[in-house]
Amino acid sequence: MTDTPAQDAPPTSPQPRRRKPPRRVTVTAVSKIAPRLVSVEVTGEELDGFAEAPPTAHLKVMLPPPGADRLLLPEQGPEGPVWSHDESLRPVMRTYTPRRYDPATKTLELQFVLHGVGPASEWAERVAVGDEIAVAGPGGRFAFDPAVERWWLAADESALPAVGTLLDALPETASAEVHVEVEGPDDEIELPSAAKTTVTWHHRRSATAFSSSDTCAAVATSVASRSCNTSARAVIRGSSDVTVSVCQHIPCSRSSASTSATWPGPPTGVQTGSW
Repeated sequence: MTDTPAQDAPPTSPQPRRRKPPRRVTVTAVSKIAPRLVSVEVTGEELDGFAEAPPTAHLKVMLPPPGADRLLLPEQGPEGPVWSHDESLRPVMRTYTPRRYDPATKTLELQFVLHGVGPASEWAERVAVGDEIAVAGPGGRFAFDPAVERWWLAADESALPAVGTLLDALPETASAEVHVEVEGPDDEIELPSAAKTTVTWHHRRSATAFSSSDTCAAVATSVASRSCNTSARAVIRGSSDVTVSVCQHIPCSRSSASTSATWPGPPTGVQTGSW
């Protein structure tokens, strides 16, 4: 009898990761934190077991399209979600950082910037208790290291939830220098933290705006002058205009305003993002 060599099994392509379907939630509270910043709290049984999001994580938020009186979602088929309704009823999807989640009450807080025209901003203008939306996630690639001693943060109002979640997570042993660009003094809010924190507010269309080369050069100097003997991390979040304005003045090696980069010398990292 002659042994027949076993045939190599044909290579198999990796199975795509199945994302969890969006979770329906109901608005339970709406409040204005600032003239252009609205807090919306949602809850629902489908949030049971919802993982507490790490700092600066993001969610996909699905809203009813303009003119629709209810939220329709794709059906989950064997190969993934299937949309079987009229295209005009497809939900509006945007990305947001969850500000906080309370597992005891299954309550998730989202914050929306009111910037005028736009489906998400317009929805946040008229949202009321009892309205229904859906969320999917959380996700994100930011790696939070509690051992980092010094932090430098730059953001605009769209990234205030991300800044807030990061400041919440910092221990008492850390220090943070925070720069935030907003429309004006009325848009400044409390940013509490156990860490030793200094917050500088930059008002848009003023000499301190991030669009000012002098301002960006000053904050970049602040980053570059950090102690070489202390671990440090810089995080830039906000609109593309903000990330580009700040990043182009930072003396670091990078390929774009939405990638990770490291300054020469000690392992000092900068993580940026445009949301």
